[in-house]
Amino acid sequence: MRVLVVEDARALAAIVAEGLRDQGMAVDLAYDGLDAAAKLDLNAYDVVLLDRDLPGIHGDALCRLITERHQRAMVLMLTAADTPADRVEGLSVGADDYLTKPFHFPELVLRIHALARRQPAARARTLRAAGIELDPIRRTATRDGELLELSVKEFALLEALLRASPAHLSTEDLLEQVWDEHADPFTNTVTVTVGRLRRKLGQPPVISTTPGVGYRITPR
Repeated sequence: MRVLVVEDARALAAIVAEGLRDQGMAVDLAYDGLDAAAKLDLNAYDVVLLDRDLPGIHGDALCRLITERHQRAMVLMLTAADTPADRVEGLSVGADDYLTKPFHFPELVLRIHALARRQPAARARTLRAAGIELDPIRRTATRDGELLELSVKEFALLEALLRASPAHLSTEDLLEQVWDEHADPFTNTVTVTVGRLRRKLGQPPVISTTPGVGYRITPR
């Protein structure tokens, strides 16, 4: 899952981004509305965490821009404006959810997952293919009933492959979905992580590689 955090309080933005990355999400940061609009033009996001009182472009205006897109991200307004009137106003400009500061981080994570499942291409809670079952909310994965002990990136990589199955994902696709905008496109990080994941998934192999195309879960 790829998330854009739009927050002008840099310390808070860094804390939120670090926490979400620990949950296996790919997270980009924008500190003002103009930077956020530029990133939205370049990248596809599942969820945008959006502060309302932003420099450059106000959060309400940015929310309207997002909701006008054909394939749009879900918007969670994360703001200190906490009156009922503020909530109604935020939802009226197109936000899909509204959470006030200060907030409980586990609740934020659950709300992000809930929004991702509400996207037009609805996401199943449990992903299944080739004997693998993965629950993104509980952060559990099994193969043929055996629990898999996966790192954060291995889990996120497996989730991306399962969501795409039976289609391929290229190295670039995986860098975008599992890492973030700062990932080096020339790195061998994807190859190394796929190798570790293959070993943990065991035999027979379930991740296949097609040269020049990418990786996919091999259907049984």
